[in-house]
Amino acid sequence: MEVDGRDFLNTPLVKTVRFGGSVAETLAKHKLGDSSDYELLKHQLADPDIKDAQIVSWLQEFRSCVTQLTKDHEQLIYTVLKLPWVGRSQAVVEEYMAFLGNLVSAQTVYLCACLKMVVFHFTPKRVTICEGGVDISDSDDEDENLPRNFDQCHRALQLITRYVPSTSRFLMPILQENFPFIQKSSRTLECYVHNLLRVTVYIPSIRRDILEVIIGKMLKLDVSASRSDIEEAEEKAVQNQRSEEQTEEGLFDMDEDVQADQPSRTAVMAHPVAERLDTLMAVLMAYIKDFCHVNGSLHVERTKELYRDLWGVFDKLILPTHGSCHVQYTLFYLCSFRLALAEAFLDHLWKILQSPSQPAILRQAAAGYLGSFLARARFIPVVTVRACLDLLVSWIHRYIDDQDKSGRQACCDISLHGPFYTGCQAVFYTLIFRHRAMLEGNMKKGLEYLQSLNLERVVMCQLNPLKVCLPSVTSMFAAITRKYQVVFCYTIIERNNRHVLPVVRSSAGGDCVTTNTNPLDSFFPFDPYLLKRSGQLIEPFYQVWEELVDTELLPAKTGQQGLREDEDDFLCGEMPQMEGIVGMTPGSYDSNIRSPSSLVTVD
Repeated sequence: MEVDGRDFLNTPLVKTVRFGGSVAETLAKHKLGDSSDYELLKHQLADPDIKDAQIVSWLQEFRSCVTQLTKDHEQLIYTVLKLPWVGRSQAVVEEYMAFLGNLVSAQTVYLCACLKMVVFHFTPKRVTICEGGVDISDSDDEDENLPRNFDQCHRALQLITRYVPSTSRFLMPILQENFPFIQKSSRTLECYVHNLLRVTVYIPSIRRDILEVIIGKMLKLDVSASRSDIEEAEEKAVQNQRSEEQTEEGLFDMDEDVQADQPSRTAVMAHPVAERLDTLMAVLMAYIKDFCHVNGSLHVERTKELYRDLWGVFDKLILPTHGSCHVQYTLFYLCSFRLALAEAFLDHLWKILQSPSQPAILRQAAAGYLGSFLARARFIPVVTVRACLDLLVSWIHRYIDDQDKSGRQACCDISLHGPFYTGCQAVFYTLIFRHRAMLEGNMKKGLEYLQSLNLERVVMCQLNPLKVCLPSVTSMFAAITRKYQVVFCYTIIERNNRHVLPVVRSSAGGDCVTTNTNPLDSFFPFDPYLLKRSGQLIEPFYQVWEELVDTELLPAKTGQQGLREDEDDFLCGEMPQMEGIVGMTPGSYDSNIRSPSSLVTVD
């Protein structure tokens, strides 16, 4: 037997040689019951060393008989879809694109298989090793062709979408099912999320669904890496670095080392989960910025569209999630682009808080977001802060009025009055952070405004909010209001401290005595941002805690000798001493919260 004029038996195997007849002939023989060439064709297509010329030749033949490739040839088509076309020569890529277009047009039964094939290429093909129970990708060896490969994948997906307009209905479940496990390397997760966000550019109808999938995965990372765990890992990393430097350099001066340590810190998070989350947050916030800006200028309509999508995801996923520290900053960052967005966000939170039809757990969470956002967002002007305080304090006074009118003796029932207490704490927290700005310029008018809020009635009412709010918030609020002679809280605080174990009635009835041990530390969702790379985008818009150096403000008779100067937030490290701290009241999560249909602003 001779091939190309040579003796086959005495010639080494050459990979460019193909066996069997044409694809059309092979299909015809298979239909008649002869499957020998059919199986041989599948075997040759699966050759890992297949050449470009062979791929092009076979694809051309498959295109010529695409109408014959029915469901009966499923295994053959799956083999063709596994051909290594991404990253190959331009001839292979173009021929494969043409084949995909013909296949989905003539045989829509293979649409999902084609979509799965494209999505499979959304992550880099890298060797993964396990160190310390954590998967680590060899991402140091950057594949220079990776951007081009991803471009080819998106070209293929856009082509399929043009031929099959209903593609988005079938694509979304595939994107969700193929999302890498959150234990995968940062590089793998980064590439997949990047490609998912890129899909939203040319298939905008599934943008919210894609954002929901991405943020849902990121929330799992967020809640699995607590603030204390991240801080502990960073502290250990710094200590290890100092130990290494001491070993290498010998004795050194501690003060000089602290200064020298600052610029040498790496941007990589010491906590592996925080590192993955930091990577994904950086990708998502870069997408938000790029989506909302066209030629360097904010595009208002596009920004509103994205805000509505994120708003819906916030209601469904972020707001009910207890213990997230960073994912919510996606909305914080977006709101920094335009004041109207921040006002709309505040208005939305306010409506949830004051709505009796909402579950108590969501109302409490909304109050925490409201106070934390007002306190921490530097882009919110004083006039907006005052408008929100007016709404909050008026609602609090109406709540007290209703309790007085009911004829029942009000008592410190956290499970019954949870939204009220979180609303009070939001007011206290906001005033702690923003009172200076409110008093600047015209001290007299500022003080008149604070006095007009009638906060003394709030703290002295029978519901006794100072008893259940976080102790650090209570003591700082008391110190500030005492300095400006707005409210005198220390008599109430001392009286509350004498009652260490508050009696809390069960809202279900009976004489059951319980205490709520779930503190409100996570009710300040915009506490200091700990992730290093993505945090650079948050820093310009973030209000850090400014240490109060006036000794007149230091609480007297509370056992505090002073406030730590080495921490950003006066709440850091807070260990509640009271048993009656406001917590999450029991309630069901509402997964069917209505999405906003239009952008609104605070009246």
